[in-house]
Amino acid sequence: MNNARILLTALALFAGNALAQWPVKPIALAVGSAPGSAPDVYARAISEPMSKLLGQPVLVENRTGANGNIAAEWVVRSPADGYALWVPAQSQMEINPSAYADLRWKTADFAAVIKGVEAPNVLVTHPSVPAKTLAELVAWVKANPGKVSFASFSPGTISHFLGHQMNERFGLDMTHVTFKGSGPQVQSLLGGHVPLGFSQIQTGLPHVLGGKLVGIAVTGAKRWRQLPAVPTFAELGYPDFTASTWFGLVARSGTPADILAKIVEAARAAHADPTVRERLEQMGFDVSGQSGPEFAASLRAGEERWAKVVKATGFRATN
Repeated sequence: MNNARILLTALALFAGNALAQWPVKPIALAVGSAPGSAPDVYARAISEPMSKLLGQPVLVENRTGANGNIAAEWVVRSPADGYALWVPAQSQMEINPSAYADLRWKTADFAAVIKGVEAPNVLVTHPSVPAKTLAELVAWVKANPGKVSFASFSPGTISHFLGHQMNERFGLDMTHVTFKGSGPQVQSLLGGHVPLGFSQIQTGLPHVLGGKLVGIAVTGAKRWRQLPAVPTFAELGYPDFTASTWFGLVARSGTPADILAKIVEAARAAHADPTVRERLEQMGFDVSGQSGPEFAASLRAGEERWAKVVKATGFRATN
């Protein structure tokens, strides 16, 4: 056997041993928002049990900016070896590919691991709005043409496009008013500066329960457990409004199948842990646990859905 063959054989054996031993160093979860944000809290909730299961530290890396694109690019530039994972939010994974003309990553760059948690959005109004049902709200907006606005928690997100969808579906002419985050959005709604908007359930829920906002309808497939009196859009006859905000985990495409399987197995076990599940549910989420090919199919369907809405709005974002 010549020297070249000896070297190739040694490299193959080394690669096989490294795969069998994976992981041998810390794993990073890249989060595209600041510490304390919902995706960050979610990532930290699953990082500890995943560390125990994998036998290596699983560390949260906050790489903020460009609605998650900075974190996505960092993972895409990393080797496809399972040591750099992305924690995307629904809007980042399903909407960004259509909304950003200069995107430096694509959906195909990632392999689905798990849709960890999800929750519906809730259409809320300020109590001064003389409407308690969706039909009454639509009638009120129509009676005030050009005078009503809706608040979103960021441009290019589900709260933005659901508002646009309302305009289209019911023939309304509401003006879009955007904010930098769900907190500022809800503060504006509480102050009556903007009369209505689609709020993240976690942010709007306390104020609906406290009577400071009125819950009109939720976008989930079923009524939200903490708002049993608030109907879903689907049961009101508008299933096309069914949508959820979710956070999950993806790896680089090209990650070896054995390593990806280990990541999926650890992620599923972490989300199934009763303590973790209870913590996530207390945050206002349902634990999905959808993983692998099923999650990948869900991602494709979501991207196709929102691409149509983005095109209809003419919305464009830049990094």
